[in-house]
Amino acid sequence: MLLSASRKAFVLSLPVAGATFFAVNQSNPDAFTGLKSSTLKAAPAKLFAGLDFQSQKVATCDAVDPEKFGTKGEEDQQMSEQEAKAYKIRKHNGGMKIFSGNGNMSLAAEISKLLGLNLGKATVGRFADGEVNVMVHENVRGKDVYVIQPTCPPVNENLMELLLMVSTLRRASARRITVVLPYYGYARQDRKMQARVPISAADVARLLEAMGIDRVVAVDLHCGQIQGFFGPRVPVDNLDGGIVGINYFGDKDLHNPVIVSPDAGGVYRAKKFKEGLSSKFDLGDIGLAMIIKQRARAGTVDSMDLVGDVSGCDCVIVDDMIDTAGTLCKAADVLHDKGARRVFAFASHALLSGPGNDRIANSSMEECVVLNTIPTTPQRQANEKLTELSVAPLLAQAIFNIHAKKSISALFK
Repeated sequence: MLLSASRKAFVLSLPVAGATFFAVNQSNPDAFTGLKSSTLKAAPAKLFAGLDFQSQKVATCDAVDPEKFGTKGEEDQQMSEQEAKAYKIRKHNGGMKIFSGNGNMSLAAEISKLLGLNLGKATVGRFADGEVNVMVHENVRGKDVYVIQPTCPPVNENLMELLLMVSTLRRASARRITVVLPYYGYARQDRKMQARVPISAADVARLLEAMGIDRVVAVDLHCGQIQGFFGPRVPVDNLDGGIVGINYFGDKDLHNPVIVSPDAGGVYRAKKFKEGLSSKFDLGDIGLAMIIKQRARAGTVDSMDLVGDVSGCDCVIVDDMIDTAGTLCKAADVLHDKGARRVFAFASHALLSGPGNDRIANSSMEECVVLNTIPTTPQRQANEKLTELSVAPLLAQAIFNIHAKKSISALFK
């Protein structure tokens, strides 16, 4: 190792293959300048920074003297100290940041609190003409950034906020951007059911990819195939919100429980809920039933037929979302007509559009349990039949495991 200096710069040369000279300007120690391989006169100097060319790690170190590097053992000890300091810098540069739009600030704050972090400082507002105004007020260069933003109503406003936040963070040189979508808007338009209609779920995925996201964490996508709308470079973790509901209903005194799917497409979800309830709690033989519905048009159900026996049983209707609650309330009536003892409902996303909240309040259900993936309202809080559980612990654990490069498969069980 050779330390050399001129009047205005000190230079460090490392005895490795392909070594290059780097100089530190005395007037500006942070400015590194590459030098030609001409040898400068050796002299003791304060070393402001050391470079490991093989691992490309940057480390700060204390003042050194060339004579201290007389033996191999001392040199190894010095390099060991450099590696320790490099680790600290790498850890700092790879720190985690959490940001949120206006979609669900309360959920984002709860997740940040569970992770022991403060929510990132950012402005997400509107200009005078209604355009979205995004500005991040802290350094994110080299950081592992998580953006928590459900694309719930107002869907287009929240989606535009999310796209511009990702763009802002990408242009600010964030190392990795993970989008946490407690609720994925446009998810129900996942295929062409008739001519001349878009596949909006795929189009939203392409928009997010175009902005430069690295990963997506979602909760109970309307259908699992939405994960395939993202390319192989953007992995998608579709967390099961039913895990939160299983813990809640497991503590209830259910008599001959039957898990009911409100449509054919939700049978797999109801089956997973049933299996989770059976494995975690000793509830005996849990039944499974399904309701076949015929829709006259979108949002309107023409008729319903029950497949399965619910006589004298406590039924739990399991679905991914509740929109206007028309299907859910009609399903509860069908179950009561078939002899059900009590009817409960569980859904991850409570949109409760239009008369949805009033329909649940006036329904024949004992209780409707939802998650806080969508921000609540005073009307929902006043509804005695509506119980809201927090999905924050599940999302916080997923974020922690992803950042720490640990498996998240246990969160799906």
